[in-house]
Amino acid sequence: MTGDEVSKGSDDMMIDEYEQKQGNVVPDGFNSHYLKVYYGKLFPYADIFKWMSYGNDGKHPVCDQSYFSRREFSFTLDNEVYLRFQSFNSMSELENSVKEKCPVKIDIGPVYSVDPSKRHAYAQSGDNVFTPVERELIFDIDMSDYDDVRYCCSGADVCLECWPLMTIAVKVIDTSLRDDFGFSHILWVYSGRRGVHCWVCDGKARRLTNEQRAAIADYFRVYKGNENSHKKVSFTGLALHPFLARSYTEVLMDFFERKLLLSQEIFSTEERYEKILDMIPDPDQSITSELRGKWQEKRRTANSKDDINVVRWEQLKNMLQSGKHKGLRRCVEEIVFSFTYPRLDMEVSKHMNHLLKAPFCVHPKTGRVCVPIDPNRCEEFDPTAVPTLSNLLEQLNIGGLRAEVDNEWDRTSLGKSIRFFRSSFLQPLLKSCKEEMESSYNAKLQQSKNSFSW
Repeated sequence: MTGDEVSKGSDDMMIDEYEQKQGNVVPDGFNSHYLKVYYGKLFPYADIFKWMSYGNDGKHPVCDQSYFSRREFSFTLDNEVYLRFQSFNSMSELENSVKEKCPVKIDIGPVYSVDPSKRHAYAQSGDNVFTPVERELIFDIDMSDYDDVRYCCSGADVCLECWPLMTIAVKVIDTSLRDDFGFSHILWVYSGRRGVHCWVCDGKARRLTNEQRAAIADYFRVYKGNENSHKKVSFTGLALHPFLARSYTEVLMDFFERKLLLSQEIFSTEERYEKILDMIPDPDQSITSELRGKWQEKRRTANSKDDINVVRWEQLKNMLQSGKHKGLRRCVEEIVFSFTYPRLDMEVSKHMNHLLKAPFCVHPKTGRVCVPIDPNRCEEFDPTAVPTLSNLLEQLNIGGLRAEVDNEWDRTSLGKSIRFFRSSFLQPLLKSCKEEMESSYNAKLQQSKNSFSW
């Protein structure tokens, strides 16, 4: 049975077939049959539409009725066909297109000056009018960029030992976006496999130029080296920037010493501790030779309860911070930052026309749903426990196909994520959009009154 043939039948019939074949157990994995059911019953079209409209779907005089239709959506199909510059005039158009095409991935792009699906017509006119005019400030953090500082996994693999690196990234970036830049409407989303995405949705963030976006991205940048550099972080000056100092004292140092040092066993082998010794600027090798000598003796400490990673870190830290060696006090900070500081994909944040995967998509490699993450409780987030496509279909089965509810997702584990999206992100955002529209409208009225007052 092909995907097209499946789409002609009802979702309920499809799950009935699964019940008969699998004995009420939906097989693990990802395929277009499961995805058809997900898009048919569970995907929150109304919420995505409300979000992407930013209040412009209302009746207020300042509403821009063309706003949503100028937003680019991109679909990746099962056969690796890539459909860019899709646009829709309404929620129902978006919903019908997704159900019909059943994309394995939905990406969201910017709002353009004109309908992106009609860009060729404008190009032929000779006027360069097709240009992005609004786009959320976005950040993409991928666990594979941490492969040089994690030893439990590599590449696309993630486990509960290395995932806290993502937790720390959320804490550091979220705090700065709110405290240093004054943004309020920030959405964090699990990528479905090995990372996190951030959407900053305040009006002032959406209207940033590429140059302003690049400046914000550069504000977060501390990694100067490349993958072949021994030293990726180098701090100059008498003191850390206040943002970096706050991140270090409130988050990074504690995480490094209490969690990462032990979970990744950073000093447990010669190969691992040599990477750290290489970070120390020590031309005459006096410090590194002394530390190496201590560690190569392999003598057990007097107190066998002391972990070797903790012991070696304390030895290194004490030596660097003793004051005997000039210019090395900052080295401890540089090592901690090298292992723990967020590693952003800078290019994604710098340009308005970058695409980013929509929340509530299903990752085709894992079957996991890209659910929101609560930045205030991000340490509780478990990537291995998020709803999966097969879990959700099984829950629909168990819940009973014929049980009438307002929302199908209320009978599944996806309900919690959608409710969080609405209450913690969407509702405050739309309230703010409404207030901004009202303020803009009143200002125009006042301006109009003033122009006639003479």
